[in-house]
Amino acid sequence: MVINKVFLDQLEYKVTGACIEINRILGPGLLESVYKKCLMRELQLQNINFTAEHPIVLSYKDVLLNTELKVDLVIENCLVIELKAVERILPIHEAQILTYMKLLKIPKGLLINFNSTNIVHNGKKSFVNEFMYDINP
Repeated sequence: MVINKVFLDQLEYKVTGACIEINRILGPGLLESVYKKCLMRELQLQNINFTAEHPIVLSYKDVLLNTELKVDLVIENCLVIELKAVERILPIHEAQILTYMKLLKIPKGLLINFNSTNIVHNGKKSFVNEFMYDINP
């Protein structure tokens, strides 16, 4: 599999579609853990590879630290997904996903808030970082 910007955009489109389907069926108001399980099932149905509760190894001043950091989902080793079921996305949520992306050296991330009536318009934020520049167009 070649990871390029087109592949990442298509992957984001598929994941967004899966989130829309979940939100259409369940609606807002449930726990984040419920939406995560549903998204995992949707990804399985679409044969999209992912890891859930993906551990983040933190190296600090040349020492690996057991911080027990975990990101909700890493999809195809190139897209970080952080799920929320909150009233609104806060700057700390955005900082969290950007830091996860940096630590994992992953170029793209999606912050999905299932406590939303419309995932595309007010329930999803897409992020890229400096690792995106290393990806072919």
